[in-house]
Formats: sequence, C-alpha cells, structure tokens
Amino acid sequence: MQTEFMIRLANISQVPTITFSATCPSLTSINSPYFVRATLDDSSQVRAIAAIIKSFGWRNVVAVYVDNEFGKGIMSYLSDALNDVQAFVVNRCLIPQDANDDQILKELYKLMTMQTRVFVVHMPPTLGFRFFQKAREIGMMEEGYVWLLTDGVMNLIKSNERGSSFENMQGVLGVRSHITKSKDLEDFRLRWKKTFEKKNSLKGDDVELNIFVLRAYDSITALAMAVENTNIKSLWYDNPIASANNKTDLGTLKVSRYGPSLLEALSNVRFKGLAGEFKLVNRQFELSAFEVINIIGNEERIIGFWRPGNGLVNANSNKTTLLGGERFGPVIWPGKSHVVPKGWEIPTNGKMLRVGVPVKKGFLNFVDAKKDPITNELTPTGYCIDVFEAALKKLHYSVIPKYIAFVSPDENYDEMVYQVYNGTYDAVVGDVTIIANRSLYVDFTLPYTESGVSMMVPLKENRNKNTWVFLKPWSLDLWVTTTCFFVFIGFIVWILEHRVNTDFRGPPHHQIGTSFWFAFSTMNFAHREKVVSNLARFVVLVWCFVVLVLIQSYTANLTSFLTVQRFQPEVTNWKDLIKNNEYVGYQRGTFVGNLLESQGFQKSQLKPFGSAEECDELFSNGTIAASFDEVAYLKLILSKNCSRYAMVFPKNSPLTDDVSRAILNVTQGEEMQNIENKWFKKQSDNCPDPKNDLSSNSLSVSSFWGLFLIAGIASFLALLIFVVTFLYEHKLTLFADSEHSFPRKLKSLVRIFDEKDIKSHTFKENAVHNVSSPITQGSSTPLTDQGTPLPRSSSQNREFESRSVPSIPNGELFTLQSKQVEDEESTINVKVK
Repeated sequence: MQTEFMIRLANISQVPTITFSATCPSLTSINSPYFVRATLDDSSQVRAIAAIIKSFGWRNVVAVYVDNEFGKGIMSYLSDALNDVQAFVVNRCLIPQDANDDQILKELYKLMTMQTRVFVVHMPPTLGFRFFQKAREIGMMEEGYVWLLTDGVMNLIKSNERGSSFENMQGVLGVRSHITKSKDLEDFRLRWKKTFEKKNSLKGDDVELNIFVLRAYDSITALAMAVENTNIKSLWYDNPIASANNKTDLGTLKVSRYGPSLLEALSNVRFKGLAGEFKLVNRQFELSAFEVINIIGNEERIIGFWRPGNGLVNANSNKTTLLGGERFGPVIWPGKSHVVPKGWEIPTNGKMLRVGVPVKKGFLNFVDAKKDPITNELTPTGYCIDVFEAALKKLHYSVIPKYIAFVSPDENYDEMVYQVYNGTYDAVVGDVTIIANRSLYVDFTLPYTESGVSMMVPLKENRNKNTWVFLKPWSLDLWVTTTCFFVFIGFIVWILEHRVNTDFRGPPHHQIGTSFWFAFSTMNFAHREKVVSNLARFVVLVWCFVVLVLIQSYTANLTSFLTVQRFQPEVTNWKDLIKNNEYVGYQRGTFVGNLLESQGFQKSQLKPFGSAEECDELFSNGTIAASFDEVAYLKLILSKNCSRYAMVFPKNSPLTDDVSRAILNVTQGEEMQNIENKWFKKQSDNCPDPKNDLSSNSLSVSSFWGLFLIAGIASFLALLIFVVTFLYEHKLTLFADSEHSFPRKLKSLVRIFDEKDIKSHTFKENAVHNVSSPITQGSSTPLTDQGTPLPRSSSQNREFESRSVPSIPNGELFTLQSKQVEDEESTINVKVK
C-alpha cells in the first residue's frame, strides 16, 4: 500500500522512486516509468520452489499464506510454476495478518485433517514464527510433514530471537537469495558492527545483516553514481498545470526537470555491490541464484542452490540435480527423520478410504457387489476387485478401503464418477472406462488391460470345398519365386556337371530335359542322376534343405485348410447395418449407446442388454444382427481373456501415482495371470476365432526370403568358383595368342566347355582312345601330355618337342595309338604304318 502511494507521487513529480524491500509481484503491473525495484520480487523464487517439489516427487501441495496483498501476490505465479512440473496447489490456507493464537490453531487443525502433507508457507517473519510455534505445539512438526518456506520468512529469520525461532522450525526447508562472500562485504560488516555498538547497548553480533540492509546500501550507492553521471548541481521543479479537480495537496506537487535524465542514468548503472551484481533490466533486478536452506539445530545449513540456467545444484558436488539422484546434501526432516516424506497421509480423523463399487446385474466376473449375510457389510468380488487389492498390497504403506455400493437404476457410470469429483467417494473400483469427459473430473490409474470398442456378430460355417484349394497355402509371389528357383538351380547344376558327368551330356534337348527333371525331382527327392562335382553337391545339399522346409510348410498349411472348420462373420461392415436398418445391441448404462448414435444409428435401432446371457438371447431369437461393446465384455462372452478397465480417483489424488505403480508391479508378475485365470478361463473348443479366414493364412515370400537368400548365395559362390577355376586352367587359350580377336577366343572357350573334361576322375576308366587324322608332308603337330593335339592358336610359332610326329611322305597314313598310363606323367606311343 505504501509503495502504490509512492508510485503515484513519482508519476506526478516525475522523480524516480527506488524500493529495496517492496517484493509484491503485482506492483510490476502498475504502469509507472519512474518506479525502480532494486530487489527481486516474490515471483522470482517460485521456480526454485517448484524445482524442489519436483526433485522429491511430490505432486500436491497446500499453500499457506497471509491474507493480504503480500500473500496473495505470489499465488498465481506459484500455481503456474507447479503446473510446469506436474504438481498442483490442491488447497489454500489464508492466515489473517493480525490473527490471534486461536485463529492460527483453527487453521492448523484444518491442515491436519488433509491428506496432503507438503506445505508452502509465505508470510511475514513475525507471523511465521508464531505460526510454527503453534504447529509444534499440536504435533505438526513431526515425521511425515514437509514445510517449505519462501524468502519472506527465510530472509529475516535471524531478526527474531534465534533460539526460539529455530527450535520451532526444526527440519523445515526454505529458499532465500544467495549473497556471494566478498572482501567488501566483510569490511562493511566490521564497520557496521562498530557503528552499531556505539549507538546501541547491544553488541553488533546480535544483529545480522539481512538482504534488505545490503540492497538498501547498494540502492543508495547506485543513486549517488547516477547523480554524479548526470552532473546535476541543482534540482529545479516546474509549477504544475492548474486543474479544478485538484482537491488535495498532491495537486500542487511540482514537476522535476531532471527526473527523466536521472532515471536514464540510474538504469545504466553497473557495479559489484554488497548483495551482488547491481544491474537493472527494465527497472527490475535480474533473476539471481537462491540458496536451499535446511534448519538443523541452531544452524541454517545450505544444502543446495538453484540457479536460473542450471536448476537445482548440490551444494557439495556442484552438479545439476536430477530426480532419483542425490538431490542435495543430507536433509533432516521434521521429527529428526532422514527418510524423505511421501508427501501425503491418510487423514488423521480416522476415516478409511471410501471406495465406490457399482452394483451390476450382469458381467459379474468384473465386479460383483454383494453383502455379507452375517456382518451385512459389502464384500465385493471380481476381477477388478482382485487387481485393486493386489495393488494395495504392493504399496509401501497401509491403505484400508471401505467399500460403498453405488446403485443406479440405469447403471449410469458417469454419475458414479461424478461422486468421486464431489467428494462422496475417495475412489471408485470397477469396470469403469477411461473416456475424455470423465477425465476432466477425475484422475485414472494406469489401465491394466487393453482398450477398444468392437462389434460382435454371428458366424456362419464355411468349409473349404474349393477345387483349387491346394493353391491356397502359398501366395502367388511364393509360387512364382519357388518355380524360378527350381529353374535356376537346374541351370547351375547343369553348368557344374556338364563337363564331368555323362548324365548331363548329349543332344541339347536331352540336356535341357535332364536339367529340368533333376531340379523339379528334388521336390520329392526322386532325382536319380548322380552328382559327381563337389560344387554341385554343395548346391544340391543347400537346395534340398530349402525344399524340405518349403514342402513341410506347404503340407502343414494345406492340412489346416482341408481339415479345420472355418467360420466367416455374417456382417463385416457396421455401415451396412445402418444402411439396412438392422437392430444392434449395446450394454445398458455404458457410453456405447451414445457412441452409436453419434455414428449414425437411430435410437430405435438400439437394443440394450444387461448381461452376457441377455446378449446371447437377443442373437438367438434374431432380434439383433450385431452387438457393440467394449472388447473386454465381448471377449467375456466369447470366453476369452478380458481387456481393459481401470480404477478412478479424485483429481490430483496422491494415491493415483502410487496405485498406478503398484498395478504395474502386479501386471508384470504371475499374480496378474492367476487373477485372469480365476475369472476368465479360456474355452477355445467352444469359441471359434473369426479371424481365421483362408486369405490370412497363405504363406508368402516374406516367410522364406532368408532360405531363398541362402540358396541364391550358395549357388552364386559355386558358379563363381567354377568359372574362376575354368578360366585359370585355360588361360593360355584366353591370353597367349594376341593375333585372334576376343570373340574368337571366347568361342574357343565355349567349345572347350562343351567337351568332356578328360582330366576328371570320372573318365579315367576309359584307358585307350583311337584317333585317326591325315597329315600333310612336312607338317608336325605338337601333342599335349594327355595325347590330344594342342589348339592351333597355342601351337603356332612353337618349337616341337621330341615327342612330335616326324615328317611323313605325302599320301601316307598313320595310326596314332595313345594309352593313358596311371603315373605322374602320361606318355604317348606313336606307331607309323
């Protein structure tokens, strides 16, 4: 209030007004060019407070503040900062500025009955010390409570009697502006002590230099520097413009000539002050670091820092703090506890957790709310109840539920969820679906089953009587690929066997037929041709394995097509139901009815049912053509495992996170499977699967591409080795004679390839070969070591060896007899007739 009055004076007189103690954020909203705040406003610390709350994993806080502008000014900023870290101000407690002890106690007792145990306190120190004194008296400074103080108390905590204030505030956390130690600060402290002792009877040690003292000194220093920079020797004022509305003395204030220039000079002042760097940005102090304080004994222990760029930093390691790591130095909590409080407790008024349970007429496997005939207490059973109670057992603290039946004639679950919102129930357990409008009022735990709305229709029998059903096990691409590979393998085997195997020689049509026959006969392993080449054996071995897998897969799938009874749904498109004006069913009380109407179904087409038996009856008598419901209920009707449902809690309830984590522990263990088996046993013999249709089971290339890849690589490697070996053996034919063209050389290689490979062991059984040839006079033809004539291209311009045929008179004939001898080097015997 004082600051607002001073701002009005500054605007009229155009004189800069400097404050070193007015921290209310709302003052910034006052449009005044002459207001200079040489301190941090209260909103600057809310990010530090939110970071502390996030680091300990708390979600809900209660704001306790003084009921005036100082207290209210920070609340909107605090709420926004907490929302940024997924935390919330769930309650607010206002303490009057002049509250007596009874009023303080009344508010403390209200806080004691709340679940939340994390309190953010923002009030002047004088009121704050009395508040904590009463909190200690009624036991609210014990283990489990969290008190987090703003700098409104922490900056001036030493201004009170140290012993009493610290004794009542053991274990609290707080934030305050960080003051960097310096030689100038220490010198000032000594001068202050001497001056104070001269003017007062107290010792200088009894009075601390708080942040406002230092910033007051820095403000005066900055003002002096600004005046020096403007060279103002005298302060002149102009008379104000007379106005009939001026009915107070404020209207007679004069206007300063030098105010604007002094304001500009003050905005440009930069220096290292006692409280830190003095720098104004838009006439405001820049955001600086905060200390995180833990009051232990008679000490204010600095356990960490918060900096605008780095966030929370451990005071010891100087490393950025992360959730789950070392947040600060060792923290001592209220009650001298070293255990981090979880931030909430069951209210101390003795109430148990009020859990609403829907009373259902059907689908009792999910939840069956029935009363004990002896105790007359509600003892619900079912899948959802078992999951909920199993999750409670996983919590590291005790939660005792009290089940309350929710009875609704039309089983309206929206109404039951709203009962959580208005406080009738603390939670609801049952087959409650997570939908958008409900999530506006309550928080849901993690779902423990899958989601979805589906359609169920009758099935018609469909046995496979198609003439071409034998083609169905494989898709078209697999048939084409397999056929191409048969041809490819036959070609590779022919290349590898043609020179060394008589089975693959003969007229061209015979060789082609043999290759095809050999390749396709591997389908049933009926090939009779003997494979003699090691490379061909390798290729055939790999291909036989591929064929074995293909045949076995084909046989298994064909057997399934021919022997398993198939079913097809009578309706596959829900739009056909609308078009044909068919009746459809939905479960009474669920959101599915409204969903169907929004999709175009008329209300007259909808037939509600309340149980699985009623749904089956509607199908049996032909009343409905299809049934729409959540997947869980439809699978229950089909005797399958259920899918998805969850429990709900009040908005921002601290139980939500804990129960969600407990549900994860349950679902990841064997306990969840036991619960599902208990309530939803499979009966696969009686429940055919409509997904099993002919087209969906055809095998494709994607199922066997790995096998085809192996066969292709094996064939390519064998072919590559054969070609390299063949070219190496006949390199003279290819490279020795440079007079012939490459096509002619290539033709010679093809002719050699088409001949038998005499060196092969398969032809060693033929001992003697008779060859007759005319020889002209004076000619001689060199022979190879095997007795065959050298090719012409390789025999020209060579000296004949001693084994060459001598000159024969013209017209003479000779018979060359060659005998292949089994030794290291063959010899040639020539007899001339």
